[in-house]
Amino acid sequence: MNKFKYIVYIALIAVVATSCRKTLELAPEDYYGDGNFWQNEAQVTNFMVGLHKQFRDNQFMFLRLGEMRGGGFSNEDRQNTSLSELTIINQAIEETSAGVGSWAGLYGPFLQLNLFIQKVEASDFLAADKKNYLLGQAYAMRAYYYFHLLRTYGGVPIRLEPEVSNGNTDPVALRKERASEADVLAAIKADVNKSISLFGTAGALADKSQWNPSAALMLKGEVYLWSAKVYNTTADLAEAKSALNATAGTSLLPNFRDIFKNKNNGEIILAVRYRDGEAEMGTAYSYFLYSTFNFDNLHVKDSTTLGPTLVDPLNIASAPAQIIQRYAYTFELFQSYNIADTRRDATFYDYYKTSASGSDVIVTVRNTALVKFPGEMNAANRRVFTDDWPVYREADRLLMLAEITNAEGGDPSSYIQQIRDRAFANADPTPFVSGTQDANELAIFEERSKEFVYEGKRWYDIRRMKYGGDPLVFISPSHPYGVLDKGTQAYKVLWPIETAIWTNDPLVDQTPGYASSKPK
Repeated sequence: MNKFKYIVYIALIAVVATSCRKTLELAPEDYYGDGNFWQNEAQVTNFMVGLHKQFRDNQFMFLRLGEMRGGGFSNEDRQNTSLSELTIINQAIEETSAGVGSWAGLYGPFLQLNLFIQKVEASDFLAADKKNYLLGQAYAMRAYYYFHLLRTYGGVPIRLEPEVSNGNTDPVALRKERASEADVLAAIKADVNKSISLFGTAGALADKSQWNPSAALMLKGEVYLWSAKVYNTTADLAEAKSALNATAGTSLLPNFRDIFKNKNNGEIILAVRYRDGEAEMGTAYSYFLYSTFNFDNLHVKDSTTLGPTLVDPLNIASAPAQIIQRYAYTFELFQSYNIADTRRDATFYDYYKTSASGSDVIVTVRNTALVKFPGEMNAANRRVFTDDWPVYREADRLLMLAEITNAEGGDPSSYIQQIRDRAFANADPTPFVSGTQDANELAIFEERSKEFVYEGKRWYDIRRMKYGGDPLVFISPSHPYGVLDKGTQAYKVLWPIETAIWTNDPLVDQTPGYASSKPK
């Protein structure tokens, strides 16, 4: 039986369902045998499996925080359904409509991780290398969660201790103000460096669905690149480059589509694992597809002909529930791909709603379904969405190195061209030529936009990457990627917190820039 299937027996993980719904209510309702739980290696390793199960449960939140505001999502309903998350997509987040609540639900994982670190560090029954590896995973995972919070809210309360005592902790004692962004960044750096130190010279796991030394190095590269570009700590560029160059053992797959079809492949560094009978990418992913009910015998694949009309071209009707389109990427994103770019059709399936006028075809709606993670037909002949979701892969490493090289004033061609050669099957019609630093930055971003659709990176990219000294997130006549007006909406690069947070914890202040009715 797969480890994830019996994780329910780990009683402490059961607390998560409650703690994720409550705003910083960190004391568990039942400590459940703490005195006799942390006694052997099996208990500890199974708890770590539970932490990874919890990590998987947050996959769509990682996507929501890292991509939905990035300008690639559409707010246009193109299939007579009802689009979701428009508050986020339209940059309409406010205190009364924050888009996400309870600090994105990430303080529940902190409770479990902090408890794990405390108990395992105090243990004496694990071999030193096993103990260090498990702690390396925990510190990396905690850094990753805090990195999401930093990029979402800026300063947040820092909690590095389990803060539990069998349910008897005074809730008032758990109140805590937001730390500064600098302090949160310092805590993240400390955790990721601790993780790398603990991993030491250990090799990567054969199963890339768990945190491993290479994933920790990727995280360090990303954190220090963010520090250098967002906080102007330019010395961190060298740290980022060193970490990324130390990441070894992966290479680009020749075929882009194979990255998502084959588990544990040579390009993957860390991925969220899905398996039939265990867990699927879920309903949220199916909402990026189409509704067969709404095809109405008017939709075609080829926009130049009336037929044949589409019925279920991707064979998704076998999924357990009626699939409808709740999310869509902009058609402009699809059009931005060169027709020879193999990533285009490996990422999107384009189709068109038509009407006829004589012998002419009139296209009335242009739409795409997301086919990057198509799943598989299982033994019961049912479509299941069981593709792994990459957290880090080789293409990300190369494009971060391209960005660092460009920021240092160098030529990023060698990194960018590797990505383009794979995309165009070594027949790139317009090979990259290094230009100005700004032009190179846009070229790197354009590759990232095409490479990492639905991988939770675009919002963070436009916040970090720059043109003319300004982040790409700001609307500019020099590029088409901005989503916020710098003069009136600059504060919206950080998300607001909802009223319930500071109602429950008066020490917490609203994110600067948002109107707040919090009593002074």
